[in-house]
Amino acid sequence: MGRIGSPLGKNEFSWVIKDFSSLGVRAIYSDEFVIGGCKWRLIAYPMGNRIKKYMSLYVEVADSKHLPSGWSINTELRMEVVNHNLYKPSQQKYRKNLWFDQKTPSWGYKTMIRHSKLSGEEGFLVSGEVTIVVKIDVYRVFGKVAAIEISEEGSKEGYEYESEEESKKDSENDCGEESEKDSEEGSRPLKKIKRNDDGVKSNDSVNKTQQVKETMDINGFQVLPSQVTLVSRILKKYPDIALGFNAKNRHLRTACMNVLISLIETLCQSPQELSDEDMDEADNALVYVQDAGFKVDWLDKKLKEVKEKKVVEQTGKTRIQELEEELKEFKQKCLDREALLEKEKAKVLAARASLTLDDFV
Repeated sequence: MGRIGSPLGKNEFSWVIKDFSSLGVRAIYSDEFVIGGCKWRLIAYPMGNRIKKYMSLYVEVADSKHLPSGWSINTELRMEVVNHNLYKPSQQKYRKNLWFDQKTPSWGYKTMIRHSKLSGEEGFLVSGEVTIVVKIDVYRVFGKVAAIEISEEGSKEGYEYESEEESKKDSENDCGEESEKDSEEGSRPLKKIKRNDDGVKSNDSVNKTQQVKETMDINGFQVLPSQVTLVSRILKKYPDIALGFNAKNRHLRTACMNVLISLIETLCQSPQELSDEDMDEADNALVYVQDAGFKVDWLDKKLKEVKEKKVVEQTGKTRIQELEEELKEFKQKCLDREALLEKEKAKVLAARASLTLDDFV
C-alpha cells in the first residue's frame, strides 16, 4: 500500500545546464530520473516557450504515452533556479495538490525566470551554467506507473499503489489535504515534441536522484542550513506562529515551512518582477499555510500590501506611458511652432530691409 500524506522516497533532482547563453530556441531535456517510484524528466526552453524575455521550465512524466490508461499521480511540486549569491534568494515556483495524468503529463511555467536575471551579477548564471533543482513529493499513484527505483547501491525498492476505492477509505487520514484537484489555472501542458539530440545533458555529479540535503532542527522543523537564519528570525518575531500547527509527520512539517519561506521570498521581490501568476500562487500558498494551522495574519497584511504596490506599479506604468506619449506629441508641436516662428522672423526681417538705389536705377 502506498503511504498517504507523506512523500514516497527520495524527492530532489538537480540539473546543470551548461553554456546557457549559447543555447537556441529549441527545447532541451534533462536525463530521466526516479522520484516516488515514478520516472520523470525536465524540459527547458532557454529562450521561452512561445513567450519572450523568460526561460520556460516544465517537469514531465517520462514515456507517458507508453503508460496504460487510467494512470494519475498526485504531487506537490517545487521548481527552483538556484541563486549562487548567498545574499539573494533563488527563483522558486511552488504548486500543491498537483495531478499528472494522461491529459496533463507535463506541468510547469512559461515565466519561470526573466532573462534579465540570468546574468553574472544576479547570481543565477555562473561560469555559463544555470542550476535547476526540482522537488517532487509524490503522495498518491493510481494505475501502473514505472514503480521500481534503483538506489545508489544498486538495490531495488518497490512500491505498491492504492486503488481509488482504497484512497476513499483512507481520505480522512489525509492530514487536511484537499481530495479534489486544484484549479488548473497556471497549468501549461506541453504539446508532443521530439527529443532534442543536441539538448544539454545534466552533469553526472548532480543529475542523479539525490537524497534530501542535510537539515537542521529548529523548534521541531527540519530546515536546510541556508534557511536557519530566516526561520529563526520568523520564530523569534512571531513565537505563536505554530501554536495551531498540529502536523506530526516530518515531511509535512518541512513542506509547510518551505511553503512559508517561499511565500516570504516571493513577497520580497520587486512588484515589477511579480507576474499575475506569481500573485495567484502567493494567495494559494497563504491559504495553504493558514489551513495547516500557522498564525500568519502579519503575512496576510504583507501580501495585501504587495498587491496594493503591484496595482500602483501597474497603473503608474500605464500612466507614465500615456504621459510620455502626450509629451512626445507636445514636443513635436513645439518643434513645429519653432519652425513657424523662424519663418515669421524671416518675413519680418525681409519686410524691414530698406530699399537701395539699385532697386530704382
